[in-house]
Amino acid sequence: MNWSTLANEVINGKVLTEEESLEILTSEDDEILSLLHGAFLIRKHYYGKKVKLNMIVNTKSGLCPENCGYCSQSSISTAPIEKYRMMNKESILEGAERAYNLKVGTYCIVASGRGPSEKELDTVVSAVKDIKDQFGLKVCACLGLLKPGQAERLKEAGVDRYNHNINRSKEHHESITTSHTYDNRVQTIEAVKASGISPCSGVIFGMRETKKDVVNMAFSLRALDADSIPVNFLHAIDGTPLEGTDELDPRYCLKVLALFRYINPTKEIRISGGREVNLRSLQPLGLYAANSIFVGDYLTTRGQESTSDHEMLKDLGFEVEFDFEDQEAMRV
Repeated sequence: MNWSTLANEVINGKVLTEEESLEILTSEDDEILSLLHGAFLIRKHYYGKKVKLNMIVNTKSGLCPENCGYCSQSSISTAPIEKYRMMNKESILEGAERAYNLKVGTYCIVASGRGPSEKELDTVVSAVKDIKDQFGLKVCACLGLLKPGQAERLKEAGVDRYNHNINRSKEHHESITTSHTYDNRVQTIEAVKASGISPCSGVIFGMRETKKDVVNMAFSLRALDADSIPVNFLHAIDGTPLEGTDELDPRYCLKVLALFRYINPTKEIRISGGREVNLRSLQPLGLYAANSIFVGDYLTTRGQESTSDHEMLKDLGFEVEFDFEDQEAMRV
């Protein structure tokens, strides 16, 4: 396969076939640089050399009734994590200030649980209004399954984006989670879109899925028209059902990122949880396909130091794209 030719065809409107998609995942390791060059042609066409930075605040940890097999916060996890109920508005604002000082454009307010109570939603709504007034940050909320009317309240408060990952393919869903359905997740994404909030939905790899599952996930997110796609690589946590799972290597992770760029050429693709332990020394290469990363820590696992992330971007010659309102992108 001539990956550059395929990339230019994608830029001109081609949609990959399943066969072509699987060929990306099964390509020889010797082809990685040419595969990534093709992915970069697409990425550069739509995003130039800009990189969006995102930061998470874990506003509610643990105490979740769901049984997601990968999650240390689930009801079936015995992982020794910190557990606390929804933090107050002042603490959420302190996190926003840290994000602003780190030149992070999108601040992600995340809470464990099946979905937010009205009281929890009140806290988030109030915090978002103050964040907008004080810092002008773009705000992404990730609060679980939404009830009727909740997406509209978040939109009115100023939430720009809502994250609700599909995480796995529809065919693979019940082998990882049974306390909610794949369709439950899709319904929340559709409710978010209907409210006028930008939809963010992503995936986790390394959970015993097949390569066909990987391709199906990429096409499912294309069909959902998710504006932002976080690509997570499993960081298996002791105390979860997936404890000890170690299926990924850095080269395969790069092929996955390339696949998502070829199938979702116009979308923000974010290298997310597990990048440090799965991509390891090849992390910089991932940004030739992706155009967004998380900085700082994740929900219950540590991330790379933000200074290292900024140095990595500088070494690549890439730019940080600030999402602060009324500010232009600036070089690292």
